[in-house]
Amino acid sequence: MPITLVIIAITSIVSFMAFKNMRLMNDLILWPPAITRQREYHRLVTYGVVHADFSHLFVNMLTLYFFGQAMEGFFARALGIFGFALFYLGGLVVSILPTYLKNRDNPNYRSLGASGAVSAVLFAFILLAPWATINVFFAIPIPAIIYALLYTGYSIYMDRRGHGNINHSAHLWGAAYGVVFTLLVNQRVLPHFLDALMHPGMR
Repeated sequence: MPITLVIIAITSIVSFMAFKNMRLMNDLILWPPAITRQREYHRLVTYGVVHADFSHLFVNMLTLYFFGQAMEGFFARALGIFGFALFYLGGLVVSILPTYLKNRDNPNYRSLGASGAVSAVLFAFILLAPWATINVFFAIPIPAIIYALLYTGYSIYMDRRGHGNINHSAHLWGAAYGVVFTLLVNQRVLPHFLDALMHPGMR
């Protein structure tokens, strides 16, 4: 079974369980004081298998389904059969670390969801196929590279505003991790990306 589907299955099952079990949710969610004071380091990963609601889960898992399978082969060739799992877990940790460090003594802060790791997958895919079409809201076709620019700009703007319950910082750090990790894994990706940018017909 593809690793992408395994991740989706585990995340969906645990999220649905946590919807009805607040104790499970509290044990897995990113709550910085639990890491700082109680050394519950597992929360740097487990926060990514619980979600706020069904729509939050659905959007993340749908995005992972489409782009994860495309990237799984790339990382398997570069790092072995569990290469994509390693990349995804790294995305969960790296994308949330700045948030944890900023709020490590804040008992009122909580974060959850796989958005940071999913952003890493999405931006890794964009490096390989910058002119591929991404259908925003299932209806608006946008070239992947244009979507990346809009997504980054929006996330930076919203992160600076600091309003709402969405962790835009995790989106940005996840995207940056996805780009850097992919370039480190295969140095040929950068010239391929630059060449593709100059030839919009490349898909």
